[in-house]
Amino acid sequence: MIPTLLRSAAALALAVSTALPAVAQQADRGLAGSYLAARVASFNNDFRAAADYYTRALVRDRGNPLLLENAILAFVGLADFRAAVPIAQQMVATVEESQIAQLVLIADRLRKKEYQPVLDELDAGETVGPLVDGLVRAWSELALGNMDKALEAFDAAASDTGLKAFGLYHKALAFAVAGDFEGADNIFSGREAGPLRLSRRGVIAHAQVLSQLGRNPDAVELMDKAFTRDLDPELSTIRAQLEAGETLPFTVIGSADDGLAEVFLSVAGALNGETTDSYTLLYSRTSEFLRPDDNTEALLLSAELLDQMQQFELATRTYDRVSRDDPAFHAAEMGRAEALRQDGKVDAATEVLRQLARTRPEILGVHIALGDILRGEEKWAESEAAYDKAIALFEDDLETHWVVYYARGITRERLKTWALAEADFRKALELRPNQPQVLNYLGYSYVEMGENLVEALDMIERAVAERPDSGHITDSLGWVLYRLGRYDEAVGHMERAAELLPVDPIVNDHLGDVYWAVGRQLEARFQWKRALSFDPEESDALRIRRKLELGLDRVLAEEGAKPLTVVNDEG
Repeated sequence: MIPTLLRSAAALALAVSTALPAVAQQADRGLAGSYLAARVASFNNDFRAAADYYTRALVRDRGNPLLLENAILAFVGLADFRAAVPIAQQMVATVEESQIAQLVLIADRLRKKEYQPVLDELDAGETVGPLVDGLVRAWSELALGNMDKALEAFDAAASDTGLKAFGLYHKALAFAVAGDFEGADNIFSGREAGPLRLSRRGVIAHAQVLSQLGRNPDAVELMDKAFTRDLDPELSTIRAQLEAGETLPFTVIGSADDGLAEVFLSVAGALNGETTDSYTLLYSRTSEFLRPDDNTEALLLSAELLDQMQQFELATRTYDRVSRDDPAFHAAEMGRAEALRQDGKVDAATEVLRQLARTRPEILGVHIALGDILRGEEKWAESEAAYDKAIALFEDDLETHWVVYYARGITRERLKTWALAEADFRKALELRPNQPQVLNYLGYSYVEMGENLVEALDMIERAVAERPDSGHITDSLGWVLYRLGRYDEAVGHMERAAELLPVDPIVNDHLGDVYWAVGRQLEARFQWKRALSFDPEESDALRIRRKLELGLDRVLAEEGAKPLTVVNDEG
């Protein structure tokens, strides 16, 4: 994955002001219920409830800047600009400055194609932030047919060091929209003002520009440098068309109006991960509003943000807006399935993925996602079948494929087909030799079976070296030392595991066994009692109670296990 156009927090601070909420006014007692309910809803990112409660509060206090601003945010979160615009108008009339209100009002004007009034407002000092102001000015001039003024505005935006990449990227798009593909390539290639670190979308734009110039081999080379060999369907189709000699149309944007929507998408992409998800959503929703058709990337970003905010129903609805004919439809469906799963609707999520696996069987990620959700539901045989289909699509062994072999290995271990599971774990380690999860899982499996204990110790020690703060892996290290009869060495590691996972029943049970092995029987019984208090599996609970009644030695004897003595057998 290629880094987004700009990730510097310092540059973003210059580009987009964070637009902190206006200073709150004292709410009177009549507002208290709605106000407090609205604040709770906002804190929980529940945009629907927040919009309702803030609207109720505004009936009592129409001029309260805090209520106004948060109501705007709530309605934009719902993608309801029709409701947000009059509130933004009221806020502008109430306070001197509100960048959030100005953003909504400018977006409304742009949607109505009122480009000159927007330019007049920018000239009068109205602002959303330096980056947005400059690029909106440039695209508005282009929409009015003023190419020279537009280019001047793009250059002005690019003159700021922190915003240079944005200005140049949008200038290249403007050249492409105007049919000047040479000019666009001069910027994309870095010949005009140095290299650009392009996003995925930027690489696609440059590839289309190169194709328009009759340079398909250069476009293929660009894509091969930018992306891994596991291309998603859209990228695979683009690459295949280029190799077949087809001339790709320039479709990233098609007009100045699309360019205006791209401004807010660019800002949202850059803000993503640098500020709150709710603030980033403000920009991705604005991009959706300005380009309601064929704006899949904005929809996917909005849905992803909503998912991260645990607004799963809104995320699902947003994913659902991606057309079935869109090259990214599979990505939207996979996102929808994940949102449904997190919302507790596992059967619905599974059905989405089953349908997608039937209609798009060539997409590797679909089978992996289906295998993962079935594995989570402990449907081992069905999960294994999904992973089988994924692995059958591998053309070459890539390092990134380790996780699929690892996941299938887990399903096969649970299906008690150990030879097949072991082969998958070994294959995963062949692809990524020091992967700690695989080392731990395979090593711990050997420990539980009493096989290959020396090799298991080596694997788990390597896993601990990779993840020293993992309680589960540290537990495995203590446990293999215990099984090897190196009880004194096991104590410290098992105590460390219990520090890292203090309420894990298995870890506390293991610590009790280790204490017993070194003669600390009172402490052993204490740990077994702790383990029982943390709701272990019933079979584990029965064994722990038996140990509390009889002691570990007698339980081992009843089970026909080896007594607590040094073990040198490698299995």
